[in-house]
Amino acid sequence: MSPSSRRGFRFSHFGMFVSDIARMERFYAGVLEFTVTDRGQLAGASGPVDLVFLSRDPDEHHQIVLVSGRPASLAFNPINQISLAADSLATLRAMHARLLEEDCSEITPVTHGNAVSIYVRDPEGNRLELYFDLPWYVSQPMRLPVDLAGDEAELMARFEAHARSLPGFRPRTEWRAEMARLMGLA
Repeated sequence: MSPSSRRGFRFSHFGMFVSDIARMERFYAGVLEFTVTDRGQLAGASGPVDLVFLSRDPDEHHQIVLVSGRPASLAFNPINQISLAADSLATLRAMHARLLEEDCSEITPVTHGNAVSIYVRDPEGNRLELYFDLPWYVSQPMRLPVDLAGDEAELMARFEAHARSLPGFRPRTEWRAEMARLMGLA
């Protein structure tokens, strides 16, 4: 655990019920490049339940667990979003191109002022947010559609100019130091 993290607990993984486990595995492993680390079956209240464990981190056996048994149609999807952080704007832009090639639904690039995000639906309609943190902070919520085409340096300059016009603009390092104080970590 990082010395700048809260002691006690850290986020590790989540599981979600799915209708078509093979289709969901193909998406998370093929498109988002998770690795299947295990799979198996357990007894469930209504019969056997299939599980597929996936991770992008060799220190985490699984970061996502796909579990069979979700009804094909639900009146409401309780998952607001599943968010994955990109290591660079280049990575995010490459994934944007990949999602367009895969003909995924509802691909929406936006800026939140302090991050650039791509919202997209997985094959069962769960909303994903793939994002890259920008080096500054602005007050939230904030959301504006963006075009990710063009030169990366020009994009970053546009993102920063926009962020500077928003309430709360400051370097991310200042915001982080304030949050560390509020969390009792400073």
